[in-house]
Amino acid sequence: MVIPYRTFPSIPLGPIDLHTFGLMVAIGIALGIAILTRHLRRFEIDPAPVEKVAVWAVAVGLVGARLTYVLTHASDYGDAPWEAFAIWQGGLQFSGGFISAAVVVGLWLRKHREISGWRVADGMGLGLTVGLAIGRLGCYSVGEHLGGETDFFLAVHYLGGATREGPIAEGVSIHNTALYEFLLLWPLFGLLLWMRKRGAPRGALISTFVLWYGVQRFLTDFLRTYDKTQMGLTGAQWVCLALIPLGAILLWKAYRRERPIAATSTTR
Repeated sequence: MVIPYRTFPSIPLGPIDLHTFGLMVAIGIALGIAILTRHLRRFEIDPAPVEKVAVWAVAVGLVGARLTYVLTHASDYGDAPWEAFAIWQGGLQFSGGFISAAVVVGLWLRKHREISGWRVADGMGLGLTVGLAIGRLGCYSVGEHLGGETDFFLAVHYLGGATREGPIAEGVSIHNTALYEFLLLWPLFGLLLWMRKRGAPRGALISTFVLWYGVQRFLTDFLRTYDKTQMGLTGAQWVCLALIPLGAILLWKAYRRERPIAATSTTR
């Protein structure tokens, strides 16, 4: 059993074509911020100031994600350097975006100690999980993060269409790690909601996100065929080697810092 796969980089809409990658990224950002807002209200935190810094964090994160991608794929832009700005065509490195956004949020929280930074971080972990999952649909649509031939039951059977990576021969079944990540992020979202419902301590949700995604990305990157490597690992995998122990340590500290406490607000 394989999944029929044809790329769909744009969606015809009357006289214009919507770039699918950009559309999915925009939807993911909007849903992520909405989930963050709902989380903050659950814990009686005014979402207005946090939403403002979230928008800035997203903007800086997108720049960081694109810059990291371009730097690690510099040879792809030798003949057309202006395409480095064509973000709607695909090409974002999550690790660079995550680090850039985390710096923005961290600096803002240092100036606003009256706000529970760990509660904000937990909400961002929830929003990131869903936003990243939707964003992976954009990667799927343009043919990014492809692997080699396989008979794995979740393999995609390539039927044609322009791809960001390749060339891919029509009729072959290949790994598509964008699809794998999309599928793996939803159990994480369910786990985070369950942890919150059970009264997980502050910081436990974002720590679990960092740990889970670090392990997930480290493993799925081994299936990618077209990512450049250094000493056998992709750039994202080297970042994951820091994220995995960081997430584990933060999770341990969260449960050591305080016992699980339930949200005081009944707002849903």
